[in-house]
Amino acid sequence: MNLLLTFLIAYMNALFALLICLPGGNAIPLKDTVIIQQDPRMEVLTQKQRIVNRKQSMMAGNGLYKGFRIQVISTNKRDDAFRLKAELLSNFPEHKSYIIYQSPNFKVRVGNFIKKEDAELLKAQLNKFYTRGVYIVEDAVEYNPREDELTLKP
Repeated sequence: MNLLLTFLIAYMNALFALLICLPGGNAIPLKDTVIIQQDPRMEVLTQKQRIVNRKQSMMAGNGLYKGFRIQVISTNKRDDAFRLKAELLSNFPEHKSYIIYQSPNFKVRVGNFIKKEDAELLKAQLNKFYTRGVYIVEDAVEYNPREDELTLKP
C-alpha cells in the first residue's frame, strides 16, 4: 500500500510539473532570474560598514593614520635637533614638527600628510632653506579624515 501511495504521489508531481511547463493560459514562465527583496535598512548598515572599513584601512596600529612626513635632519646632537625644530616652528607655523629619538640619533620631522603629493610640495619649500638631507618618510601621522574621504563611491 505504501509503495502504491508513493508511486501515486510521484506521478501526480510529475504531471503537475508537466502542466506548468506546457505553454498555455495557466502556464508559469520559467526564467533564470532571481528576485531578492532587501530591507532598505540594509543599505544604511552597508554604507556605515564601508566607512568603518575605509577608516581602518587608513589607520596605523597606534591610532594614528598612515601617511608621510618630511625628515629635515638626523643628528646625534640634541641641541641641534631642538634648534632646528624651533626654526621650523617660526618659518612654517602651519605645520607641526616632531623630534624622534632613535638611539643614537635625534630625527626632526615636519608635517602630517596623507598624500605624498602634498608632502612633496612642502619638501620643495624646505629645500629652499635646507639644501641637504631633506626627504619624505612614511610615518604614522595625526589626521582627522573628512566624511567625504571615508565614503566610497559605488
